[in-house]
Amino acid sequence: MVTLVLLPGMDGTGNLFGPFIAALKGEFDVKVVRYPTGQALNYSELESIARAALPVDGPFVLLGESFSGPIAISLAAQRPSQLKGLLLCCTFVRNPRPIFSGLHFLVDVLPVSAPVGLLSRLLLGRFSTPALRAALGEALAQVSPVALRARIKSVLSIDVSEQLRAGTVPTIYLSANFDRVVPAAASQLVSQLNPNIRVVPFEAPHFLLQAAPAKAARVVGDFMRDVQRTL
Repeated sequence: MVTLVLLPGMDGTGNLFGPFIAALKGEFDVKVVRYPTGQALNYSELESIARAALPVDGPFVLLGESFSGPIAISLAAQRPSQLKGLLLCCTFVRNPRPIFSGLHFLVDVLPVSAPVGLLSRLLLGRFSTPALRAALGEALAQVSPVALRARIKSVLSIDVSEQLRAGTVPTIYLSANFDRVVPAAASQLVSQLNPNIRVVPFEAPHFLLQAAPAKAARVVGDFMRDVQRTL
């Protein structure tokens, strides 16, 4: 059986995958990679953690959500022998908001926490529910400001364009039509860099897997089954 390896968003806890995993209904083995919540680790250091968690005894598909997309792309470019597919969800190959690229120095002095209500409007918009707001608040409460600042800084300078061009495994990009965090230009760049990548749009916010878990599970499930048939 093919294992689905999930790389989490900015919080890094992996806890927000709950609704999506439930929607898969146990059809596939799922492994959630979790990042340390209290350390100032950059993309390279987090990639090492993710690499160490990859299955070595069976085929797997890698899903990189939002912040973790560059990690998933970089890992895929290294062509692990058991990697059979790549899923990218509401993510980017380089800083999705280049206007902020020169603001590294501000990250250390600006507060990185915000009211859950404000974050919910940004990440969920009209798709927000009390359950999703509570899950968001619980996840962010576990992550230290120093860890969040390090991740924000990493986003400002990341560029895995060449790694995406080098990708050879089947790849799908899940995009959200109501994403207020990652603009449509991010998925357009993905298509330009690697025309073989199929972009699947969803009527969803940035928290696509959380707000539309059943629809996302259908697309991911079809992809996983296609991969399994090729083994």
